[in-house]
Amino acid sequence: MKTVFADTSGFYAALDGADSFHAEAARCFRQASTEGWRVVTTNYVVHETWALVQNRFGWDAVDAFLEALLPLCETTWVDLPLHAAGAARCQRERLRQLSLTDCVSFELMKHLGVSEAIARDSHFRREGIVLPQT
Repeated sequence: MKTVFADTSGFYAALDGADSFHAEAARCFRQASTEGWRVVTTNYVVHETWALVQNRFGWDAVDAFLEALLPLCETTWVDLPLHAAGAARCQRERLRQLSLTDCVSFELMKHLGVSEAIARDSHFRREGIVLPQT
C-alpha cells in the first residue's frame, strides 16, 4: 500500500480554489481516496491547519477540512521522543522559516520510510520529498 504524508500546505491548497497548488493537492487527495493510499499526518499538522484555515476562511472551511480531508488520514499523535527529535532537528538547522511542525513531520516520515507528501512547502523539496506519483 502506498503511504504518503499530508502537510498543512497540502490541506490548505486543497481547500483554497484560488491557490496555485489547488488542482494538484485536490488530485492527490482524490487519488488517495480512490486508490486506498495510507495518508499519514500529525496532530501538530492538524493544529496548524485548523488555525490557518479558521483564520483565513472561517468555520465552514474548518468543517470541510475536518469532514472531507482529515478522515482520509491516519493522525499520529506526537509523543515526547518524536517531539524531541523534531526540536533537535529544528535547532540544528536554525532556519528562520523552518517550523517545529515541519521538523517533526520530517522525523516521522524518516521513521516510517515515507518519501512522498501532499505538500508544496519548499522545505519538503529540500528534504528530497516529492509529490505522490500517479
